[in-house]
Amino acid sequence: MDHIYTFVYKGILADESLDKVGRRKKNNFGKEQVEEIENNLSFDLLDSDLMIEAERMSIIYIAIHTFENMVRVFVKNGLTEKFKEGWWDHVPERIRKKVASRIEDDSKFKWHGARGGSEIEFCDFGDLSSIIVTNWDVFEAVLSDLEWSKSVLSVLERSRNIVMHGGVLARQDIERIGGNIGDWIRQAG
Repeated sequence: MDHIYTFVYKGILADESLDKVGRRKKNNFGKEQVEEIENNLSFDLLDSDLMIEAERMSIIYIAIHTFENMVRVFVKNGLTEKFKEGWWDHVPERIRKKVASRIEDDSKFKWHGARGGSEIEFCDFGDLSSIIVTNWDVFEAVLSDLEWSKSVLSVLERSRNIVMHGGVLARQDIERIGGNIGDWIRQAG
């Protein structure tokens, strides 16, 4: 375990060193923006013990949110590469109907932001697995093992749903998330 801490600590030091020499950041979301959002959300009125749990889960949320959207990009890119503009026609009909309904529903509430600009952004996380299964010939060369692919996404979806719906994950669940995300990225790129 010490080698992990050493590795992480060296990474933090390298990150700080890059900042000191003037590394350009991808976006500018700093302390001022955090404080503004916290004020807008009445953080000072929220239960402090529950806030600590939420802060811990927010780190996991960031990882799962990012991974889920990486899978969306992977799926859309794979289908687009093979089917060009007609990629959406190769998504199972039940998913296309659900997405059409969500798009229509979002259009009724113009006062609220929409989920996104592409159909894939209206799909549930579990839908991405179904799209991969339905189009296995598109993804087999990269993913290699259908059952493994379904299993990884299924496990991550379970953890995702707990975090996204206010639950708290145990340490072994967090480690499993990290292992599965790492395995997927090493396989799929």
